[in-house]
Amino acid sequence: MARIQLLGTGGTIASRSQGARGAVASDASSALADTQYGDISVRASDVLTIGSYRLDLADLRRIAEAAGQALADPDTDGVVVTHGTDTLEETAFLLDLVHASPKPVVVTGAQRTADSPDADGPRNVAEAVRAAADEHLRGAGALVCFNGTVRSARGARKVHTTAGSAFGGGTEVAHMAGGQLVVTATPRRYPPLPMPSTGFDTTRVEIITAYPGATPDLLDYAVQLGSRAVVLAGTGVGNAGPGFAEAVKRATGDGCIVVLSTRAQWGPVVPTYGDGGGIDLVAAGAIPSMDLNPFQARILTAVLLSYGKPRDEFPAVFGTYL
Repeated sequence: MARIQLLGTGGTIASRSQGARGAVASDASSALADTQYGDISVRASDVLTIGSYRLDLADLRRIAEAAGQALADPDTDGVVVTHGTDTLEETAFLLDLVHASPKPVVVTGAQRTADSPDADGPRNVAEAVRAAADEHLRGAGALVCFNGTVRSARGARKVHTTAGSAFGGGTEVAHMAGGQLVVTATPRRYPPLPMPSTGFDTTRVEIITAYPGATPDLLDYAVQLGSRAVVLAGTGVGNAGPGFAEAVKRATGDGCIVVLSTRAQWGPVVPTYGDGGGIDLVAAGAIPSMDLNPFQARILTAVLLSYGKPRDEFPAVFGTYL
């Protein structure tokens, strides 16, 4: 019998309507563990009970530490984390970065509240439990399971605000078919990083977005506020308008790390253009994020800063096009 540890953190899957107050996370994860999962044993405990839009980096580290402790338990074969969908992609990516065990960690949630007549949480949890118990997913790292599809945490992102199929991206590794989990791929694994220190909790990494008519004033202001790093969500393959290359040079000169990502939904950052574009941004000191979107690039940046990594080690970690 496979033994799965279910870690609750709140989110829509744990929320019920409070009338005029709106939906509020309130349910314990034990309600989900009471469900029958065939020959799979499920134990539940709660790390947090909160909407994921309220999470900070300290909360993400706390979830990662709880998952690590569960994985270290010899009586546990896999871990399921229930989480709000708003920031699930950030937590799942952190879990993947520090995942050193062959046992799967599967993150899931819900688009509809626990008291909704068509609640999707129980089914998502059942499928996540099945994925966490599947021996073919050992060594696959941290995964996101939602609406019958299991995908890698790296590259996953929320793509719809209300639809049941809330997530896209990453590598699809399995799907449900005829009530069975069909494993179709194994995601590429990267060497695991150490668990971030408590310095991760207060590491300030801002995200600045490029758009027509944008000025670099917010980037300058982020540096003035003491941000240790800024992720620039550029346009296209990693570009920004007039003044940004100069602002990047000022920021890096002041010791602030600038990571160049893209606001495009899919695809890597490939510095290609001059005249203030990606070529000039990189020449000014920006570090391309390769295929990481701005939100996951921010998590990796904060993790590296929590170790005290110098800037010259960042490009190798990001695997940049230089």
